[in-house]
Amino acid sequence: MSIYEELGIRPIINASATLTRLGGSLMPPEVIEAMVEASRHFVDLDELQRRVGEELARLTHNEAAYVSAGAAAGLVLATAACITGTDPAAIRQLPDLTGLKNEVIVHKSHRNGYDHAVRQVGVKLVEIGYATGTAPWELERAINERTAAVFWFQGAMTGRGDLPLETVIEIASARGVPVVVDAAAQLPPVENLWRFTQMGAALAIFSGGKDLRGPQSSGLVVGRKDLIEAIRLNGNPNHSIGRPMKVGKEEMVGLLAAVKRYLALDHEARASQDEEVVAGWCAALNQIPGVKAERSFPNEAGQPLPRARVTFDAAQIGLSRDEVVARLAQGTPSIAVALAGADGIYLNPMTLADGEEQVVLDRLLAVLQG
Repeated sequence: MSIYEELGIRPIINASATLTRLGGSLMPPEVIEAMVEASRHFVDLDELQRRVGEELARLTHNEAAYVSAGAAAGLVLATAACITGTDPAAIRQLPDLTGLKNEVIVHKSHRNGYDHAVRQVGVKLVEIGYATGTAPWELERAINERTAAVFWFQGAMTGRGDLPLETVIEIASARGVPVVVDAAAQLPPVENLWRFTQMGAALAIFSGGKDLRGPQSSGLVVGRKDLIEAIRLNGNPNHSIGRPMKVGKEEMVGLLAAVKRYLALDHEARASQDEEVVAGWCAALNQIPGVKAERSFPNEAGQPLPRARVTFDAAQIGLSRDEVVARLAQGTPSIAVALAGADGIYLNPMTLADGEEQVVLDRLLAVLQG
């Protein structure tokens, strides 16, 4: 009996996305083996964090790197670092911002649930722009002596009338204000691990438990050496605002193994395989009256990988979209999919193990033809 069976939990085939609520992704053997090995010994955590960070920085062509307790924790620590630097008095003072920089600038179109991680440090978010567009002068006017950073959320919300990231970096850098890029789900492409910082961003933050397939409770922060040092001082095991965001030795070593693996992958072959899966799904599903399947690109996070959008004519198939989703979830095996509008679903191959693409197709065909 598996641990999940003992707990009365049904494992899920994830045809949706690298979602935290579904466990992010599945760790490959080399990551698990590295974590098991790390678990067998005591070690100085601060020393390990520094050495792992040095190796991650080398691998990703960055000045410095830090392993955080997920990407959201990386946002908290990046915000704190931009406020306090390495000043011990300022670090002890947080989250009291009296006399400290207390504003962070963000595009109005970039506001999302994850900016709560920025706000929990106590800063005020200063919005610029509208969905219809943002002018350079709006960012210039928003920057003042209280500005700690400009945050840029890369992903599905990017491009809705915002300034180009290059322009944001140019304006902010000229005024000595760091730009922090939340790129949690922006892998692939692998080049993003160094692209944002080479553009001039001070920090870029990635999830360790999404496409990197490292520990779900890990994140990767890369960028300027001075700010990474400030992040370390604001983080575990120091008694500072990041103390509850503990990163264990297993997560540090596991993420390092995951990054090494990711850099060695044939990403072109992986994308080609996903294209084949999507094409196969569409060909089979389009044979069913009342069903339309088509390639959708890019995926939900703006990653350059395909997925299939499948829409249903409820009158023809005798089922609503929600009934289809429910039957997939309640069946054996349980399958999670993403919703598409009012009458469709997305099928995503990026989170499937080999062979699961056929299981997903067979289950969906059985639901539709049952």
